[in-house]
Amino acid sequence: MSALKSLVLITVDCLRADHVSFLGYNRRTTPFLESLAAESVIFSTAIVAGAPTYYSFPGIMASRYPLALGRDVIGLAPHEPTIASVLNQSGYSSAAFVAGNPYLSPRFGYGAGFGDFQDFLNTDSALPSSGSNQVTKIRRTRWNQALAAACHKFGPAAFLYNELYFQYCQRLTSRTASSLDKLRRFPSADVIIDQACQWLSGHAGQPLFLWLHFIDPHCPYYPPLPALASMGNSDVSAFRARYVNSNWNRGDLGVTRLKRRRDQVIALYDSGIHWVDVQIGRLVNKLRDLCVWDNCVFALTADHGEEFLDHGGRYHSPSKVTDELIRVPLLIRAGEVKAQLVNTPFSLLDLAPTLLDAMDAPIPGSFRGNSCWSQVRDEKRWDGQAIVECITSCSNPFRLNDRLGARILAIREKRYKLVFNFGISTEQLFDLEADPHELHPVAHGVASPARRRLLEVARQHLTDSLNSRDLNQRLTARLRDLRLEWAESTAGVPI
Repeated sequence: MSALKSLVLITVDCLRADHVSFLGYNRRTTPFLESLAAESVIFSTAIVAGAPTYYSFPGIMASRYPLALGRDVIGLAPHEPTIASVLNQSGYSSAAFVAGNPYLSPRFGYGAGFGDFQDFLNTDSALPSSGSNQVTKIRRTRWNQALAAACHKFGPAAFLYNELYFQYCQRLTSRTASSLDKLRRFPSADVIIDQACQWLSGHAGQPLFLWLHFIDPHCPYYPPLPALASMGNSDVSAFRARYVNSNWNRGDLGVTRLKRRRDQVIALYDSGIHWVDVQIGRLVNKLRDLCVWDNCVFALTADHGEEFLDHGGRYHSPSKVTDELIRVPLLIRAGEVKAQLVNTPFSLLDLAPTLLDAMDAPIPGSFRGNSCWSQVRDEKRWDGQAIVECITSCSNPFRLNDRLGARILAIREKRYKLVFNFGISTEQLFDLEADPHELHPVAHGVASPARRRLLEVARQHLTDSLNSRDLNQRLTARLRDLRLEWAESTAGVPI
């Protein structure tokens, strides 16, 4: 076996920190990871560098803030140093199996540095999906259109029409809801693990870097039947799951009515998390069988969380930086380091240098984060601080104009969190000890030292972001995007 340590990095889409049982969630969503936590470093307050996926992963893979190259750049720049490129240059065999997320494709630079890269985007079962397409569109007759227009002129009639039409659509499309597997539009965790285990079998005895990205907790929530059964939800049929997902996605319902389905939605979401946990157990067993596990750094985290009406919303809005969206689980297992719980806020900007440091691998000078491995190894604590940034309402980064909205910036410490929304010119300070759910901003004039300190951090971040911009990387990223846009426009493919 090589003296070089291998690295297994697992990222899970939409995984909230407060929904994993190894961080205290009251449902046992992650029993295998609970067992692994007994020999791992657990970070209770890991914070992403941006949200959602396309603003999170530059921080995870390249230790760079998502807007550092400009608001119009999404993903990684060509030839930008990443975990994969560093280990590739160090002689590692590497592979990535990414479960059908279009924002983690080679188009956005994520295939670079990997010997094998599979994103599952060219298969019918792995088409990207969102909650917006869960009810098959049914062409309305002219009579129906006229009836809808008339009903929507009067409040009670509009409510009745919307409800009846929703129920009608559900019953009409029930024939297509034959199984959860057919409703799912991305490969489930067992498919990813099957591919990973096959790859591992062909590369045993070499230093390895394996990145797996699971999307099972992502909407629409269609977990496999075994996961539902394990979580006590074996009575959920495909039709029922589709009904719950479709109802949750309705734009005509207010928070009060949506709350009636919230527990059912969370039950589906939690079952997706549990399925990932079961499959990670399979992966670790394979690593043990191949004698890789004892010389391996293993890390699990997420790109962002998910909202279940916590602040009136659903899914993962790119216009919010509330903790249910930016706080994610982080578990790192390296054999020589004692198991411990780190409560200090840990920015995922520091993850890549920390992992490379744990492997005694070189850390690129372009990385903006810092390794915390020596503090973890020596069980020392430090004053952690995390900066989060994204663009308001960037719901489709494939469209350039969507990328050019106003910035949202958050500075997150253990107790205080300062949030700027440059689009509406607001600045809010939250005391997370007194108000952990971020419902009551601290009044101006209160906690002034903390406010001034975080304001200075925000000012310095914005200054550094502009002054340290790598113009060569920015240019190559924009040229790549322009070539893709030109190719698609000349081929008649809508962008």
